[in-house]
Amino acid sequence: MAANNKRPLPQGEQFFTPGATGLRKAVEQRSAVPMTFLFTQVPRWVAPAVLVILLLAGFAVANPIGGLAVLPVIAFIGWLAYLSWPSLGAGGKLLRVAMLTFLVLLVATRFGAF
Repeated sequence: MAANNKRPLPQGEQFFTPGATGLRKAVEQRSAVPMTFLFTQVPRWVAPAVLVILLLAGFAVANPIGGLAVLPVIAFIGWLAYLSWPSLGAGGKLLRVAMLTFLVLLVATRFGAF
């Protein structure tokens, strides 16, 4: 990709959580490179398209392969939920917990837990 085709980073006051220590600081620092790559080098449609395809495969395939397809979706949504958690209100936190719970239950059904 040519340098003039790169997307700028999103506007905001800070990329990292102020005063973060321990695990949060480590995760935020290690996430900086993949997030920067995702925001600047990959076309906007790629990440949502891949996630939707994997999620649809998880719904369509009622065996462990469907469960395996949903695992990257859980990892991505969990990663974003963890990074955004400090800035969320109660409604946003509840929505993320509900989404992750639903996806974990979907994977569990695909692996025959229910």
